[in-house]
Amino acid sequence: MSAAATGVWGRAEQQDFRARVRGALLGAAIGDALGAGVSGASLEEIRAAHGTEGVADLVPAHGRRGAITAATQLTLFTVDGLIRAQVRRDTGAWHPPTDVHRAYLRWAATQRDWGPDERRKDNGWLAREEWLYTRRDAPKASLFGLADENMGTVEVPKNPTARDPGALARSTPFGLLVGWEPQLVCQLAVECAAQTHGHPTAYLSAGAFAVIVHGLARGEPLDAAVQRALALVSARPGHQPVTDGLKHALGAVREGMPGPARVGSLGEGHHAEGALAIAVYCALVAEDIRHGLRLSVNHDGPSATTGILTGALLGALHGETALPPAWLSELEGRPTILELADDFAMEMTQGPALHGPTAASPGWLTRYPRS
Repeated sequence: MSAAATGVWGRAEQQDFRARVRGALLGAAIGDALGAGVSGASLEEIRAAHGTEGVADLVPAHGRRGAITAATQLTLFTVDGLIRAQVRRDTGAWHPPTDVHRAYLRWAATQRDWGPDERRKDNGWLAREEWLYTRRDAPKASLFGLADENMGTVEVPKNPTARDPGALARSTPFGLLVGWEPQLVCQLAVECAAQTHGHPTAYLSAGAFAVIVHGLARGEPLDAAVQRALALVSARPGHQPVTDGLKHALGAVREGMPGPARVGSLGEGHHAEGALAIAVYCALVAEDIRHGLRLSVNHDGPSATTGILTGALLGALHGETALPPAWLSELEGRPTILELADDFAMEMTQGPALHGPTAASPGWLTRYPRS
């Protein structure tokens, strides 16, 4: 039984968990940056620009190497929302989807405003990070879904025809709730995806991905985590494209040497279930994180998204020390990502000491207000 399951965290368990949280969030961001410069380009176009092997290193996007997209921005705000939810847990008004939705609305404000609004005292520290106030190819469904304060639900979702992987790409943090049962992780990811992406394959892909990350963050093998996701998602209406994609990814591992053709056989990734299948396959066959990420971005389709998903899986599996240092050094926003990752790990392992009745300082509630 894990430390998370018992609620007792030893020093070694805390360090391992923090390394996996850092690995997942930084790995996702690196994958985003690696794919951002070629996202949407065909494999033929990628090879024409970068050689027959395709993209092998960071290439400029949005005016610099190592730039992240809106998917990483939204991932960070997902973390912020989940920390706020944990902070509010003892207030009697605990509803994590609402806290995550409020965080997404704070992100939506960054896409409209020129910079932080100091008058908003409940924003916490993340929404005051000026580098996040850049527009980086946000999915239309995300922008439309967060254009007002009405929260979409599975019963009444926003954008019910949206099948793109925009919600999936921001769902890594749900899997890092290692103290939660897998079915609850799946449900929360599904509910929060439906706030902007209402098609069943979009929100079920997010739920399946969160369950896979959850298993890896708890130290499970990747294939076992995928099998658990299959078991949980297969009981839900509309699951067939998602479960078929995951099974196809598992089967492709045994079909020969990995390469762009094998990745292409899983779909182009324009729909959430295809992006999920590509990421799972690339993580399963990866020799290391660098190899897995290169494989995940050299294909027709949304390379940034498949890079994010693959990076999150491999980062959660191997921890931060396995990430390529050269890519980390150029990653946009790395200090912020590290700070947020460490705050998340502290909240999950030491929450009551930070904001409970015996907390020594109100500083945590300034960073993550309960309001």
